[in-house]
Amino acid sequence: MAPHIHRPQEDAEFDFILRMAPGPVLAYFTGTWPKALEACRAMDALVAEAVEEFGPRLTAVRTDMTRCPATTRRFGVTGAPTAVVVAEGEAVAHAAGPLSRTELRALLEAHL
Repeated sequence: MAPHIHRPQEDAEFDFILRMAPGPVLAYFTGTWPKALEACRAMDALVAEAVEEFGPRLTAVRTDMTRCPATTRRFGVTGAPTAVVVAEGEAVAHAAGPLSRTELRALLEAHL
């Protein structure tokens, strides 16, 4: 995984990243249960590509649903993977389930 994708270990760290981000944040929620692993790994690769493409305009946060339960509830995430674009602390876009490269790019372009 690219080193410039944040991986908060708790809800407070997630909130700190949001406060420090210079613009919108792509928070993508992952799970460690067997049915989610493959889709979440695929999402890791897509987000790494997006971070390379969008550069400093994109702050990406890989959020483990079990490590950040309050954040998961706050953004209404019920499954993994789920992508949420957060601007000024509020969700402005939400996409549940595996995304294609084209879908992720369109989601980001609309909000960055």
